[in-house]
Amino acid sequence: QVQLVESGGGSVQSGGSLRLSCTASGPVLHYYAVGWWRQVSWASRVGVACISSAGDTTYYADSVQGRFTISRDNAKNTVYLEMNSLKPEDTGVYVCAAGPYGSRHFREYEYDYWGQGTQVTVSS
Repeated sequence: QVQLVESGGGSVQSGGSLRLSCTASGPVLHYYAVGWWRQVSWASRVGVACISSAGDTTYYADSVQGRFTISRDNAKNTVYLEMNSLKPEDTGVYVCAAGPYGSRHFREYEYDYWGQGTQVTVSS
């Protein structure tokens, strides 16, 4: 069982920046692709960015392309989401997830393990 813990959320003004971290329990994260998702309601979430296990392939939602950067440090068992030029519509709970394969289509069933999330609030 892989446990994921997110951190780095907070409240910023429009145009600001935040850096989210997703850390796994135990040295296992390098086996998995990792995706970041934004919870938009209790029953709905949208894919934001994902990165392959080796870190050589990344995908982004159109809404964040050019503003967000996903990266990973497998030695630290951590995946990051650098968020710049934040907009009010970026507000939500950001959840990281790990799975054997993360595609550009951001399908939830590709991910086996999910964290609890960290709140990001962007005010205008």
